[in-house]
Amino acid sequence: MASKGQAAASGGQGRGHKSRSVKFELYGLEIVEKQVAASGKSGRVYLPMDWLGKRVKIVRLD
Repeated sequence: MASKGQAAASGGQGRGHKSRSVKFELYGLEIVEKQVAASGKSGRVYLPMDWLGKRVKIVRLD
């Protein structure tokens, strides 16, 4: 069974479902806003080199 946090994060975001906005509260060191680039059959987000090996979280805004 998924935890409450996992259920909110996946909340109906699959194909063919209406998107609903969910509020997230995050603590971190830096934030960047990027556009997802095509990469084969998936997407890619380029981040600064000094972020290599660091933990990040991605939130879809639209």
